[in-house]
Amino acid sequence: MPDHSTVVEDAVENAVENDYDSFGEAYARENERSLINNYYARPAILNLAGEVAGRRILDAGCGAGPIMASLRERGAEVSGFDFSSTMVRLARERLGDDVDLRVADLTEPLPYADGEFDDVVAALVLHYFEDWDAPLAELRRVLKPGGRLILAVNHPTVYKFVRPDGNYFEVEKWVDEYVFDGQKAMLTCWHRPLHAMTDAFTAAGFRTSVISEPHPAPEAYELFPEDFKNRKAFLCFLFFVLEAA
Repeated sequence: MPDHSTVVEDAVENAVENDYDSFGEAYARENERSLINNYYARPAILNLAGEVAGRRILDAGCGAGPIMASLRERGAEVSGFDFSSTMVRLARERLGDDVDLRVADLTEPLPYADGEFDDVVAALVLHYFEDWDAPLAELRRVLKPGGRLILAVNHPTVYKFVRPDGNYFEVEKWVDEYVFDGQKAMLTCWHRPLHAMTDAFTAAGFRTSVISEPHPAPEAYELFPEDFKNRKAFLCFLFFVLEAA
């Protein structure tokens, strides 16, 4: 009998990789209440952003727009884009027609001027790309000098837990099956070791200001007791604040 990883990898050959146009609505519904997104990744990004009133912020890979909505509530002027037209539609339904939302591909030139933004948020986006050179170059281009790139990616150490036979020190593709609000989805990501991440940041013209492995939001412990039991934190994503040199 084939193992789970073989079945998953065979299945993805007949599917569109990371097809958020097909499962985006289910993904958005799931993330409105999930521990990982709503009570871990999202609060961590907002905490790292800090005081944002009056700042122009681009959400790269904005999804259905929950981070944009929170940043706008805190006084930021927000713009966003996503590769998925479904996710952009959901973000527009959340944020209204007056917000700058676009369908765009981070592997291609972005439709923004040089130095247009004070900050860029890229939450759970970069790990979808094998090559980080072009995406990071574009994110650096649209940032003002001294601007911040606030990002989250899969924590590199998690790769060895989910793929024990994988090589931590190489950039490797991995595929897994998820269920979002009852709908199955295939996600393809690229593992890269920590040194490869920081090397890419430096090559793109960034200085690493913060590396964070945060705890979940305080209310998560009461809402998800079975996920914690005797622990207070877990490894899932790795968060960075980078400064445009």
